[in-house]
Amino acid sequence: MTSKTIPAPASNSQGAPTDPQKGSRSALAHLLHALNQPLTGLQCSMEVALASPRTIEQYVRGLREGLELTERMRTLVEAIREVADIEENAAPVEVVELNAALHEVVDDLKPVAEVKRVRITFHCDAASLEVRVVRPMLATALFRLLESALSLAAAETQLQIEAGGGPADVWIRLQWGGGRSPGAFSHSELGLLIAQAGWERIGAQWERERIENAETVKIRLAGFAGCAKF
Repeated sequence: MTSKTIPAPASNSQGAPTDPQKGSRSALAHLLHALNQPLTGLQCSMEVALASPRTIEQYVRGLREGLELTERMRTLVEAIREVADIEENAAPVEVVELNAALHEVVDDLKPVAEVKRVRITFHCDAASLEVRVVRPMLATALFRLLESALSLAAAETQLQIEAGGGPADVWIRLQWGGGRSPGAFSHSELGLLIAQAGWERIGAQWERERIENAETVKIRLAGFAGCAKF
């Protein structure tokens, strides 16, 4: 079995705290790099079309290709805008019960899972998982994460969600199987990248791993009693 780890640039191998600002910067760098491809393709398509007279069919084909590239750029620009908007707002930092927040998001996404025919399982090995975060930012990061993982999972498979830890250290683990290969212009892949930026923005550490058709995302963040050390 071959293991391939998809790097998370804002994390480090020593397990040191993630720089909250670095998560957003890293995601923006990836998105801006991805934007170069359709932009270059559109420029080349227009240059070829203007280089010499062409048939109507060739012009129509070129316009269709340009429209597709434009749509890709629009999708990437929307993702860039969303990542740029991930920031501390006026909302206060408060103690949030992560277990309850996870249950709420799972319940919200059950209709989507039923349509996709993906079974969601959720297990938490602790009665209470408290974290100190800005509640709206946590809610957005949770929803983005589960929604993107659910979209990437293949039909008739399972999305496993686990959580645990103690007062000082909390972790979340998602695993899904049979999904599509990572692609720069997949809405689900972009959603996962935005989710990563959101988690790193609130101080979490992110790791994504792919082993054959199984993908795993692990998130580690400080619990209520461990906020001072992170």
